[in-house]
Amino acid sequence: MMIETAPFGTADDQPITRYTLVNSKGHRVHVMNFGATLLEVEVPDRDGQLANVNLCFNSLEPYVQGHPYFGSTVGRFCNRIGNATFTIDGTEYPLVVNHGKHQLHGGKKNFSYQVWSAEPIQASDHVGVRFELTSPDGDNGFPGTVHAIAEYTWNDADELKLTYSATTDKPTHVNLCNHSYWNLGGAGSGTAKDHVATIEADHFLDVDDDLIPTGKLNEVAGTPLDFRSPTELGKRIDQLPATKGYDHCYVVRGQAGTLRPAGIVVDPDSGRSLEIETTQPGMQLYTANHLGGGPGTAGAGSHDAFCLETQHYPDAPNKPEFKSTLLNPGETLKEVTIHRFGVRP
Repeated sequence: MMIETAPFGTADDQPITRYTLVNSKGHRVHVMNFGATLLEVEVPDRDGQLANVNLCFNSLEPYVQGHPYFGSTVGRFCNRIGNATFTIDGTEYPLVVNHGKHQLHGGKKNFSYQVWSAEPIQASDHVGVRFELTSPDGDNGFPGTVHAIAEYTWNDADELKLTYSATTDKPTHVNLCNHSYWNLGGAGSGTAKDHVATIEADHFLDVDDDLIPTGKLNEVAGTPLDFRSPTELGKRIDQLPATKGYDHCYVVRGQAGTLRPAGIVVDPDSGRSLEIETTQPGMQLYTANHLGGGPGTAGAGSHDAFCLETQHYPDAPNKPEFKSTLLNPGETLKEVTIHRFGVRP
């Protein structure tokens, strides 16, 4: 296994480096320190042909100019915070508004648009990169100076392991996730609606018209969101006109904080599969409903990919019934998600 590096441009007057993680089978994962971003993931189909299965751009500029969070590390708080505000110990913190009257993915120039420091990892059974970022007190309205780490590792079992950790010097809310868009037929190969998904969840979060959780959990049974048995992503997608497809947070079965199965997706044509395990309590299924098909989305259109974003629940700071995202001084947030790539006959 080895790590290769190459320059990938400049952002905020700092050099951006592209890291290529190569396992002993020649399967490759590419990451960069702008946004601690996952770029290509090159894995084989049932005939042994390698293809990149993660939507990405071939240059830095689209990432800097603004994009749909292709492969980004999203923070300080991924997904939505209702009315862009929360209260800690009686103090209300107004956040930067960037999504109607709400905050999405941590506000403007969030973690996805920051230059992270990077350190390669070379171990006996994996290679990787550890990215680090310090977010100052008041960043997008959030209290506390937060030190965040996003670590990607790759091994000979074609397991891409993402480890997120964070510490703070003041009570604050943190919720980190990866926002990759997958197409197991290969990026640019067309629709992902024929992919077959199984999601380890009996409930999903009820939301209002702005997709802000109400605090209620709905059963998946009898709804288009039931993926407890293998089901094509496109089979019932037309039953969700309000969101133009799936954009829903599932409650992953089992004990949050323990690594457990969250879902599996298989592309019947190529045979490629993606299994996800996570310690996170939730997982957002998003079927790329708003990709426009132009250069700003690397040519990908609506439903040409899917996201399975493992995370804490959206708007958790304002929902005491949800698992808390509050991080206090002296504590360390740590969450792990594994993406395991394989082939089905």
